[in-house]
Amino acid sequence: MIRDVKETFGTGAGSRTAPPAPAALAAKVRTLAPSMTRSMQRVAEAVANDPAGCAALTVTGLAELTGTSEATVVRTARLLGYPGYRDLRLALAGLAAQQQSGRAPAITTDIAVDDPIADVVAKLAYDEQQTLADTAAGLDTAQLGAAVAALAAARRTDVYGFGASGLVAQDLTQKLLRIGLIAHAHSDPHLAVTNAVQLRAGDVAVAITHSGSTVDVVEPLRVAFEHGATTVAVTGRPDGPVAQYADHVLTTSTARESELRPAAMSSRTSQLLVVDCLFVGVAQRTYETAAPALSASYEALAHRHRGGPR
Repeated sequence: MIRDVKETFGTGAGSRTAPPAPAALAAKVRTLAPSMTRSMQRVAEAVANDPAGCAALTVTGLAELTGTSEATVVRTARLLGYPGYRDLRLALAGLAAQQQSGRAPAITTDIAVDDPIADVVAKLAYDEQQTLADTAAGLDTAQLGAAVAALAAARRTDVYGFGASGLVAQDLTQKLLRIGLIAHAHSDPHLAVTNAVQLRAGDVAVAITHSGSTVDVVEPLRVAFEHGATTVAVTGRPDGPVAQYADHVLTTSTARESELRPAAMSSRTSQLLVVDCLFVGVAQRTYETAAPALSASYEALAHRHRGGPR
């Protein structure tokens, strides 16, 4: 039976996802801004850069400040995950209070061609830390828990990812294999689809795509979804096409893209954090079988680290 495509993004009071916590607001803006219209970007940047000032404004005041309309302000609030502007103002007030209590502001510095290597190290380290913090703040733990439960009980798990996301897909597959679960990472788009056709209820398909629109990832997830498998999307664009076919969406953040650091590099950090969260959660749920499997895999490879027989 073909399953219906789910709604891609809840924008009203009936949305199943709770509004983001104040600490997650800046991360949400960084994640969604590239997919917004220019007028919505102005609103999003204003609330992220000056939460205290914007929290004191009415919807009309914020519209005037950003040179947009009241409708644009409300649409931006809903895209960021809040039922309305009132809820966004409350989050802004909470974020302002956190910053005033001593929390460091979120600042990202681009890497210049002539930067000394010491500055490159410092800037990359800061961006990595910010990306991880943003991802952790914005990760929906209810969605994460549901994905963990599905993976732990799965008869088989297929993971789709290409390019930099393909490396993350292989990492998740390797981790699941080491605790005795059946998992496959697909790097060929044709094989990904033909394998997805074989999935059924009780199986899990995981799609990893920062853009949320990579056709070679969306297509096999759609096929798996329509054949009854539980589907999970790990993506930086929760409003992207991949979310249409995902039972559970895990949103990643990313450092600001620059000429010397494309999105593929910065997104991998947050994807690996989500993969580690999935793996640890599954290992906890299957500990009685996972622990012996980990020990067995370690012993099987130990001689390669000791220079023993090959």
